[in-house]
Amino acid sequence: MSDRHFYLEDIPLEEATGRLWEALRKIGKDQPLAGEAVPLAAALGRVTAEGHFAQRSSPHYHAAAMDGYAVRSADTNEATETRPLQLRLQSQAYPVNTGDPLPPTTDAVIMIEDVQHPDSETIEIRAAITPRQHVRLMGEDMVTTELVLPSNHVLRPVDLGALAGCGYAVATVRRRPRVIIIPTGNELVLPDQAPEAGQITEYNSLVLGAQIQQAGGVARVMDIVADDLAQLRIAIEAALEGVPDLILVLSGSSAGSRDFTANAIQEMGRLLVHGVAVRPGHPVIMGMVQTIPIIGVPGYPVSAALTGELLIEPLLARWLGLSADYATKPRTQAIMTRKLTSPIGDDDFVRVTLAQVGERLLAAPLNRGAGIITSLVRADGLAHIPRFSEGVDMGQVVEVQLYHPLALIQQTILAMGSHDPMLDLLGQFIANTYPTRRLTSANVGSMGGLVALRRHEAHLAGIHLLDPNTGTYNLPYIRQHLKDETVTVVTFAHREQGLMVTAGNPLGVRSWDDLPRCRYVNRQRGAGTRLLLDYELEQHGIDSNSIQGYEHEEYTHLAVAAAVASGVADVGLGVRSAALAMRLDFISVGWERYDLVIPEPHLAHVEPLLAVLRNATFQQTLAAQPGYDTRETGQFIAVT
Repeated sequence: MSDRHFYLEDIPLEEATGRLWEALRKIGKDQPLAGEAVPLAAALGRVTAEGHFAQRSSPHYHAAAMDGYAVRSADTNEATETRPLQLRLQSQAYPVNTGDPLPPTTDAVIMIEDVQHPDSETIEIRAAITPRQHVRLMGEDMVTTELVLPSNHVLRPVDLGALAGCGYAVATVRRRPRVIIIPTGNELVLPDQAPEAGQITEYNSLVLGAQIQQAGGVARVMDIVADDLAQLRIAIEAALEGVPDLILVLSGSSAGSRDFTANAIQEMGRLLVHGVAVRPGHPVIMGMVQTIPIIGVPGYPVSAALTGELLIEPLLARWLGLSADYATKPRTQAIMTRKLTSPIGDDDFVRVTLAQVGERLLAAPLNRGAGIITSLVRADGLAHIPRFSEGVDMGQVVEVQLYHPLALIQQTILAMGSHDPMLDLLGQFIANTYPTRRLTSANVGSMGGLVALRRHEAHLAGIHLLDPNTGTYNLPYIRQHLKDETVTVVTFAHREQGLMVTAGNPLGVRSWDDLPRCRYVNRQRGAGTRLLLDYELEQHGIDSNSIQGYEHEEYTHLAVAAAVASGVADVGLGVRSAALAMRLDFISVGWERYDLVIPEPHLAHVEPLLAVLRNATFQQTLAAQPGYDTRETGQFIAVT
């Protein structure tokens, strides 16, 4: 039996961070880090550690602001348009270029275009000028001893110029916080290694290291440590020798049989927190070893990244002399597109995609799995559902922390409906052709797409719905479900559907009649592919209850193909491109029309998408993909 302590607390986020900060305060490490001198060329983005006062005035002499002639303004008082005045060169008027110091006794500059030359030794003017006209006086920009930049200021490009202009070659900036990252886990392999079954590519250190760098710190990643308490202690001792400001131990923060972080910290120092009331990221650990804080970061990538945002970035900000709020991204309010439940005692953080549909900013929740790193990639923002609420209802307003500028989000084209792998190709063409526009899609099935349009929650929907009564696609469903809407229907492509089976087709699948003897993987209810299956089963007299796996649902063609490729299922229905992507055999069952349905109010917003659909290069590229026919791509089918 192990003598390890199995426990997780449920400490509110504010209390957890307060415990860590109090521990740092007791040893004097709650203050901003000391300053260091850095050449201006390397100081961009650094934080000033002290006020920077002008070491010299700028300009440090009276300078000509124009090309022309420096004069004593009093000598020009008699000049008028009707009585020109002549001044002698080198005694009353002196040639100067922009930036030249003013000669002694002069106090103004006449622009060269306002001067005539009656001879080589004289200039003629037709208007008087005032003192200091076209002159940059000494100290006009900055005066010696004037405060140019305060402390705790993040240096911008223009700040570097100001410092150089008033006499600085180096800036005194906060030392970058040093963070050492220790990845742990028997299952981890480096990114340049091909993982075998049971192995996982270690990339949390990449994500957290980049977060640390972006927040102004310096990260160093140690070698992967096995799930062993003694080896973890050795790794922490080695990290302490590097005199870091913070140590992160990745994974091993929960209470499983291979989670040793809490024990290592408790044996080597003081355990402050084990378990924070946030989701995802509950099993966070905080402690102190010697005088160095240690944070145990959960192993799941979504949890790890959120720990970086909620705990690590604010800590680094305060060490840099910035408010912890400096690490917080801009916030806005958005309307949730579906109901979400949350643990009542936890602060729940949900990654969402955002789009402006009409006058409303909508937030669509992404997959909430803690291991789904693509939810991090696709997210436009982070919605916060506070503690002691049971969740949010569809249509409820939530606060969202933005990952992208709101102006970009408002230019997003949101498609909901049936999944098609080539929507990614369409999105890439839109991004290349219209850099300020982008296409994002949510896979909710064809019927889900029509429902989203009816609720005004999308700009368009992709559908491929076979009407069993007429044998036609899409229009009957549009008339039924959007009968009060004026919409435009545009063909994306005709595409080939078929049965996807393991390479070599070991079970000899040839037709629908073979499905009852196979393990099947299905699409979700409301998907056009699911409706096609049900139609064919009825036509062939096959009871869905006879198909093992009929209730196993996936939301995309690629997910169905992955289930077959991994051996979870023997067969699934999907498009040819998905079968090829997963190296599966494909038994064609026919072609279908995949249409885009666009409500009239959104036609102008989606015009870039329509333009790409009509583009010859896009059509040629799409036609070159296996299983796609573009003979009607971009054509308007009907306006209902």
